[in-house]
Amino acid sequence: MRTLFIICLSLITYSVNAQVKLLKFDDLDKRIANGKDTTYVINFWATWCSPCVAELPNFEKLHLANLKKPVKVLLVSLDFKSKLQKEVIPFVEQHKINAEVFLLNEPDQQLYIERIDKKWSGAIPATLFVNKNTRRFYEKEFTETELKNTLLNLK
Repeated sequence: MRTLFIICLSLITYSVNAQVKLLKFDDLDKRIANGKDTTYVINFWATWCSPCVAELPNFEKLHLANLKKPVKVLLVSLDFKSKLQKEVIPFVEQHKINAEVFLLNEPDQQLYIERIDKKWSGAIPATLFVNKNTRRFYEKEFTETELKNTLLNLK
């Protein structure tokens, strides 16, 4: 019985930890390059950012509305790596986020900011829309309607 409990606990822990993955910027670049027919909506956010938290339900709705389309919503947390277990994962669970969630695992903030967009001040929320034809970056909070319209205007 004790063994069964430990196995169940391990599976629960694994599924929770699998919900938020660490991400290197090079991995993000590779994913975008491999998704030739996919449009990526990549939102940069943090648990401590009120406007970020306010707009996350809009990204979740966009994710759910496009499950059968070549559109991927990626939520990239800019929280410190040390906050993953105690803050980011519980936040994702509490808010029932089903879109893919990552924590950016890069030591040089300035370097990844410039790779995302040279005009980015580093402020969040920020969102990158990218597909094989277009790359648009926005340093702002999105409403649900603005997200839908921006995605429609990319195609």
